[in-house]
Parts: sequence; C-alpha cells; structure tokens
Amino acid sequence: MAMRAGVSVGTVSNVLNRPNLVAEATRERVRAVIGELGFVRNESARQLRQGRSRTLGVVLENLGNPYFTDLAQGAEAAMNTDGFDALWCTSDGSAAKERRCLDFLEEQRVSGVIITPVGLDAERIAELRDRGLSIVVLDRRAYDGVCSTRVDHVAGGELAVDHLTARHRRLAIVTGPLRSEPISDRYAGAVAAARRAGVAEDGLTTLVQRDLTPASGKEAARRLLELDPLPTGVFCANDLLAIGLVNALLRTGVKVPEEISVVGYDDIELAGTSVVPLTTVRQPRHELGWTAAELAVAEADAELGAAGVEEHEHRGLVLSPSLVVRESA
Repeated sequence: MAMRAGVSVGTVSNVLNRPNLVAEATRERVRAVIGELGFVRNESARQLRQGRSRTLGVVLENLGNPYFTDLAQGAEAAMNTDGFDALWCTSDGSAAKERRCLDFLEEQRVSGVIITPVGLDAERIAELRDRGLSIVVLDRRAYDGVCSTRVDHVAGGELAVDHLTARHRRLAIVTGPLRSEPISDRYAGAVAAARRAGVAEDGLTTLVQRDLTPASGKEAARRLLELDPLPTGVFCANDLLAIGLVNALLRTGVKVPEEISVVGYDDIELAGTSVVPLTTVRQPRHELGWTAAELAVAEADAELGAAGVEEHEHRGLVLSPSLVVRESA
C-alpha cells in the first residue's frame, strides 16, 4: 500500500491513526489507494499491539435529555478533530449500570473515559488510572488528581431568581431530587438569590419532583395551583420541567407570563420554540462537551506517548452560564 501510494509505511500509519499530522494532498492520495485496494484495518489487532486504541469512552447519565445529547455532540466533534473516536454508554442514573459501562469500556481497551458520574468513587478511579485509562469528570466538581469541566450552577440559579425577583416576591422553585450535584447547586443559588432580594420565608415554596421530565413539570403545575397564595414567579431546575409546567398552566387557563412567570434552565432547542418561548439559563453545552474531550485527548496522548506531547497537567475548568430572556418571564 505504501509503495503504491509513493509514501513511507509510517505515513500510511499516520493517515490511519493521526491524519492531522499528514498534509491534505498526501492524505487524499493514501486514502485513494486504501479505497482501491479495499483495505480494512484490523482494529482489534492494532489495539492488542499498541495496548490502547485512539477511542475514548463516554458515559452519560441520560441521552434521552437533549442537554446530554448536546454535550455528546460537542465532545465527539472535539475527539474527531484530534483523530479519536467515541464509544457511548448511558448509566440511566444507576451506579450499578455505570460500573458495567466502565467494565465494558475497559474491555474495549479505550484510552480514556469522559463521565458524568453517578456512583464513581476515588477507589474506582484509582483502579482505572492504574490500568492506563485517563478519566475526565463532566459536569461535576473535580476529584483529586482528575481533570474536570463543569458549569457554575450556583451562579446559574442566582441568574434565574435574580431575574424573577425584579418583579416578584412570591416564588416557587420546581426541582428534581437534590442528590444530583448540578441540581442541588442550582437550588442553592436560587435560594440565596431569593434571600438576598428580601423574599420572605413564606414567600418561597419548593416543589421537589421525582425527575426532570415534562411529565413531572405537568405534575408540578397541578401542585402549584393548589398553593394559596399562588406564586407569581417560578424557577424550574431544567427546561423539560419548565416546558411541561408552562403547557399544563396554559391548558388550565393560567396566562404565562401575565399571571405566572416561568424561568427554565439549560436552553435546549425546544426552549425557544415552545408555545411560550422560554426564558432560561443557558449552559454552554457544546463547549462543555468540547473542553471535556480536549482534556481527555490531552491525557490520553500523554499516556500513549504521542510525539511532542508533554507530561499531562490535571485541570478543573468552570464555565459560566448566561440568562436568555424570552416571553415566559
């Protein structure tokens, strides 16, 4: 193959494994010969020979939520730019399933793992690191000696409620289970902003729902309408909750935002196209996934001994959210 393309064996290897190191014209010539010869790389053999692949595992909590899908797209775009591929798993919020995902990815000899952790602990991280896997924690605070990238969710909760308290003094916070770090941080920021604005103790109601879905938003609307006096401003811990809540309010004849203003969180695509376009806190989702992948690639390259790659330095990156004002508040 190399002789037919007029290049060295090393150049063919770079085209297959590190295409960014090869000039475009040379890449195209080698790829044309690969196509002519019908060559298919034996990835399993290559991984056994090298010890690790140029594949990263990604374990996300729930790909049914558009927020996680956007994270995944950002991460994959960065991986592909650096010549890595992705192998996806979902934990569905289960620590047991998360462990099975990590076992599977290790068996596939991935070079590293990007994970939104559910049950991951320091002992398991140490096991994986001892076996040569890089670990990047996504959307959670850093573990010792591990790279991470997350959003400042406390600030995000503050942004949402600061916007509401400009006009409202009877508020409700609709949230999911507070065991989730991002959700508990949003809640903490929201409560702090309400207290700072002088909202009275009895002027702030918290409705904890079983999950963060439109169905739970609908149920929250029912609970909300049973309150007396009725809150006039509502912060929902994510956009799916907020969309379900707004739709249920509208069906019962409650006007949004004239009677109840609603702010969501995430700024998923549906937020701007719902019946009442949703005011929300935007997370830089694509950037969050991208930076997580960049950290994972940098550590994996250091572990693989890539040319020109210096010793990896662990970093914890924190991105800032922003408020997007639309018609719901």
